[in-house]
Amino acid sequence: MNFAICNETFVDWPLPQALRFAADCGYKGIEFAPFTLGASAAQISQSERRGIVRLLEAEGLEAVGLHWLLAKTTGVHLTSPDTATRRRTGIYLGELARLCRDLGGRLMVLGSPQQRNLAQGMSEEEAMQYAAEVIQTALPALEDSGVVLAVEPLGPAEGNFLLTAADGVRLVEMVGSPQCRLHLDCKAMSSETTPIPDLVRRYRDHLVHFHANDPNRQGPGFGQLQFEPIIAALEEIDYNGWVSVEVFDYSPGVEPLARQSIDYLRACLAKLHNSAKINGN
Repeated sequence: MNFAICNETFVDWPLPQALRFAADCGYKGIEFAPFTLGASAAQISQSERRGIVRLLEAEGLEAVGLHWLLAKTTGVHLTSPDTATRRRTGIYLGELARLCRDLGGRLMVLGSPQQRNLAQGMSEEEAMQYAAEVIQTALPALEDSGVVLAVEPLGPAEGNFLLTAADGVRLVEMVGSPQCRLHLDCKAMSSETTPIPDLVRRYRDHLVHFHANDPNRQGPGFGQLQFEPIIAALEEIDYNGWVSVEVFDYSPGVEPLARQSIDYLRACLAKLHNSAKINGN
């Protein structure tokens, strides 16, 4: 299990400083929000992409991939009833896949609730069909880039589409490609009636990526959510992907959020491993 952090946590920091601090905290990966790098993927030049890779390599970090894929964009929407908009969105996801590949990443987390919310009067079934169509348009670019698109369910506080892990799995299965899998987020899962560890176990075969955060929108360990059972569930299913810290409320301060979040997650992991040794497992 490898720990990463989302780069928009350090949005006001120069990128070299942010990467240096993340590495010093012990993170091994960085998950990029494209809007922090440029207004659109196409506007991020090859030289800029190579420069980011060099900065990552200098700090011994890996690019996990991208998230907030459609945030702060115009003219794209996952469930638009307009055929041209859906086509444009699929093509743009392909452009993001190439950016992800060029940075060394292999994952793109499809959240961006404002760019997927249902239009008034649209049915859930229509939205699912539209979303699957958009992702299928992007599949050739995803396959060529070796990038997996991870569908991210979000709770009702964020939007009105893909609100549960089951919804996410349904869309993944409609797309029907190994380049499209499931992402789970702790804050989002906390809105479900099923406990988070049970959701992790239930959807183990679809899971490719994981976000660690608290329902209070801060980092793991900064609220009431207990992560030891969650980490235990990830260990139980032999999850060997990234666990990325993603926060939205920076009021505790960027440095405490970044450092204490990974310290807490490591402590949970160490406690589990020590318990297993004591029990002879």
